[in-house]
Amino acid sequence: MRGYSAESLKKMRQFYEAWAMFDSDSVIGIEQSPSADNSVIAITELKDADDQIDIFRELRIPNLAEFPVEDFFKVPFTHHIQILSGVKDASARNYYIRKCAEEHLSVSSLKKSIKDDDYGKCEDIPNNFGMTIADGQLARRAVLAFKDSYALDFINAEEIGERDLQDIDERVVEQQIVHNIKKFIMTFGRDFTFVGNQYHLEIYSEEFFPDLLFFNRELNALVVVELKSGKFKSSYLAQLMTYLRILDDKVKKPHENPSIGIVLCKEANRSFVEYVMQDYDKPMGVATYTTTKEMPEMLKDTLPDMDELKKLL
Repeated sequence: MRGYSAESLKKMRQFYEAWAMFDSDSVIGIEQSPSADNSVIAITELKDADDQIDIFRELRIPNLAEFPVEDFFKVPFTHHIQILSGVKDASARNYYIRKCAEEHLSVSSLKKSIKDDDYGKCEDIPNNFGMTIADGQLARRAVLAFKDSYALDFINAEEIGERDLQDIDERVVEQQIVHNIKKFIMTFGRDFTFVGNQYHLEIYSEEFFPDLLFFNRELNALVVVELKSGKFKSSYLAQLMTYLRILDDKVKKPHENPSIGIVLCKEANRSFVEYVMQDYDKPMGVATYTTTKEMPEMLKDTLPDMDELKKLL
């Protein structure tokens, strides 16, 4: 093979050295392998991506459960080099590999994402997905589908006419979300479809009305969102559990995965949430949100007045 520049060869070497632990033929790979037996599998003769993925699973690599195997092979070489050059932490590299594969980022978008430290700003939502979703890959996708906090900037407390932020109850927030459902979905995440609000559920003549119901195409599952205006309470999980059981028994289609529940509240103690969530056997998570009125004064001062903005538009 000919035609490779010195720079191209340098990048190839950089790529290999970064992932050499996956090559059982390399000294680095053998030394770092936690396996002491002779189950060495050559990667050099693999013919397709499926074979590669199977071998990645068979090799006993530390933290393999966290490594995005399928996504790794979907990311172009140039993107890989950009990740290796700009990111040193292994978990952060995994994050950007997933982000590239799922969002089909261009090289320039990837550079901006790394520069803006999207990984550092992203924290997993407190959840029990790992314990309640049997499929490990699906559980990881569920974690990635949600954020731990959402900025619902389209909910303007001052425009609603409330004198005090604490006076804004769940129904007001719900109405604002429904009125701005497109903006909410764009904020909430990818592949969400709005099913309805105050969705009617009934079991044994008892009626229930979850605040918001979505369907996520990536997860192939219904997602119920329960809105709370104050601080997280453990009773919210019991309420969510009821909704999820009825949804799975009465609404979920046979080909769909178990429904997922999200409590969206104003404030939550992460450690407490994770503690009380352990005994629930339905997949659920807890996220927080902020509204326009809660933006820092310094940030709000940099934004144009609403009337001025309308004139500019």
